[in-house]
Amino acid sequence: MDLLAVLDEAVAALKAPLGGEDRAQGWTDDLRREVQEEISINRSVLRRHGTGMVRHLRPRFDEWMEREGVQPGRLWDLVGDVQRLLVEARAMG
Repeated sequence: MDLLAVLDEAVAALKAPLGGEDRAQGWTDDLRREVQEEISINRSVLRRHGTGMVRHLRPRFDEWMEREGVQPGRLWDLVGDVQRLLVEARAMG
């Protein structure tokens, strides 16, 4: 899947209100908003300056979610996909 399409999907999913299952997995409105903003910034950088800028991004969403005590689930998987694709793009870039 296209990197920007995954970033678009993640931003859209993280803009939506949290469900009960998301909250049970440790997501808070503040954390959801902060992660969404960070992904949105990354997306904007890549759109404005090209995907070659991926080498300057340092995604650490896994560490962030772990530090906040978030458990695996729907949003964890989505944010993990974003990080994985950014890391893969950096390695290829």
